[in-house]
Amino acid sequence: MISAPKTIIHNVRVVLPDAVLPDAAVVLEQGIIRDILTEPASNNGYVRIDGRGCLLMPGFIDIHSDAIENAIQPRPGGRFPVDVALHELDKQLVACGVTSMYHCLCFLDSADNPPFRNAETTDYLIHQIHELKCGFRARTYVHARYEITNEEGFVHVERLLRKRLVHFFSIMDHTPGQGQFSDLADFRNYYTNARGLSAEHVERLIDRRLDVGRRIDRPGIEHLAQICRGAAIRMASHDDDSSHKVAAVSRLGMTLSEFPVNLEAARAARSHGMLISLGSPNVLRGASLTGNLSGREAIKEGLGDILCSDYAPMSLLHAAMQLYREGILDLPAAVRLITLNAARATGLDHLAGAIALGKAADLVMVDDRCKVAEIVRTFVAGRQVFSSGN
Repeated sequence: MISAPKTIIHNVRVVLPDAVLPDAAVVLEQGIIRDILTEPASNNGYVRIDGRGCLLMPGFIDIHSDAIENAIQPRPGGRFPVDVALHELDKQLVACGVTSMYHCLCFLDSADNPPFRNAETTDYLIHQIHELKCGFRARTYVHARYEITNEEGFVHVERLLRKRLVHFFSIMDHTPGQGQFSDLADFRNYYTNARGLSAEHVERLIDRRLDVGRRIDRPGIEHLAQICRGAAIRMASHDDDSSHKVAAVSRLGMTLSEFPVNLEAARAARSHGMLISLGSPNVLRGASLTGNLSGREAIKEGLGDILCSDYAPMSLLHAAMQLYREGILDLPAAVRLITLNAARATGLDHLAGAIALGKAADLVMVDDRCKVAEIVRTFVAGRQVFSSGN
């Protein structure tokens, strides 16, 4: 990677964790934030960048996104080479302000007919990410999602965890009749429309999932959680739907509840000291795709700490700005949802997530003076990796 020049970004409104400095400058040296100034700075051989009154935010940290799947195969049968797709996706991510990306890769049962979510393909993609990530602009990590009814994927997940090829781990249970699909009609619609399965295939899938769901390998899940605890890999639970389930995953060491489907689960997560993540598309659109908990309503109730892009990285900035412009949160709190809180959830806060002395110079310059906020520049480790040209 090309070393970053010594840089002063001035004439910006700097978004700190708890305040906004109205007319400030940030000094970058050797990839870190060396100083934050509220008075004019001398040149002293630095590259100077005039922010023209824009906001300067920490780089966005996306801890849950499966955009990788659409990048590789945007249409059924239209699959691109993995290396090309990952490099092009990386460029899109930094243009969306994402400086740290946790690619979600799922381990589902092959009977589900998932194009990218079976054990063999996911294993391959994880190895490809590790092979290619040194050439990416964004810091790149692996978030492995394990379907707890998937017996065939267990060995693959265990091996990847032991090899430290996974940076963040979550468990999910898509057994029909609970979790994301408490209504069987939603399950049928999703797998028919989104996955392209026939009605007959979906019915067989429901029967199989219900059967497997009655004999989940609880000791096996505890074993995977124990590996994660020993390796300091943070863990999450996905689509929690009850206080009982939240209590169970908390005992396993899960510290994040991803996309709780109702207020009961969200409140339980809070009572167990867990962080709560919500989908930024949900917040931006104003509703869940499957009729579950509204992200805006959860945040109004004080039950949202993190926004994840889920499937749309461009939604991170706009969801945060929507919360600010609607007066639901002040600007620092809205920005924390896509920066510092996400860093804390994955253990990345020692490196990134805030504009603070000694932290990585991962920064996003945002022009918020138009109706739709625009990302103007993105920096990773002090190096400019995106410019809109404006």
